[in-house]
Amino acid sequence: MDAQVGDARAVILVEGVSDQRALEALAARRGRDLAGEDVAVVPIGGSKNIARAVERFGPAGLGLRLAGLCDAGEERDYRRGLERAGLGHDLTRDRLESLGFFVCVLDLEDELIRALGAEAVGSVIEAQGELDAFRTFLRQPQWRDRPRPEQLRRFLGTFSGRKIRSATALVDALPLEAVPRPLDAVLEAVRDDGVTGSADQR
Repeated sequence: MDAQVGDARAVILVEGVSDQRALEALAARRGRDLAGEDVAVVPIGGSKNIARAVERFGPAGLGLRLAGLCDAGEERDYRRGLERAGLGHDLTRDRLESLGFFVCVLDLEDELIRALGAEAVGSVIEAQGELDAFRTFLRQPQWRDRPRPEQLRRFLGTFSGRKIRSATALVDALPLEAVPRPLDAVLEAVRDDGVTGSADQR
C-alpha cells in the first residue's frame, strides 16, 4: 500500500481496485486531479485490512488525512478498524461520515446500477463486448427470473476483472447529477480548501 501513497497528504481507503477506478474516474469527470491534490486512492485488499491501513496512514502512523468507502456488509469492519485506531467509540453511520468514511448501499455496483438504470447498464455491458456472456448468464436457472438490477449486479460481480473494467465505464456513463452520494461525498472529504473542480459536460 505504501508504494501507492508517495507524498500524498490524504488517502481514501477502499476495499478493492474497482472502487479505486470508480473514484478516480469520477474525480476526473468532476475536473479534479487527485495526484495534483496529493490525494491517493488506496485499495486495502478487503475490509478486514482496514485497521492495519488506518494505523499505517492515520494519526499513529504517517499522519495523513483519512477518508474511506465501503460496502454496507463491511461497515462493521470499518467501524472496528477506526475504533481500534483511536478515532472514536461506538461509531454510528453519522459519526463515520464526520470522519470521512462513507457506506455504499449495498455495494459500489448496486449504487451505480440504481443511479444509471438497468437499460443504461445493459448498454455499458454491450459496449464492453459482453452481451453474449450476459445472455448466457441469464439462462442460469437461479438467476433467470430475478429482477434485472439483481441480475446485473451479480453478473458484474462474477469475477474481479469484470468489476474493475466495468467500474470506470459505469462512472463514465453516469449523468453527473445522478452520481451516488457516497462517491461524491468521499471525494469531498479529502478536498483541500484551496482546490476547486469543474464538472465536465459528458
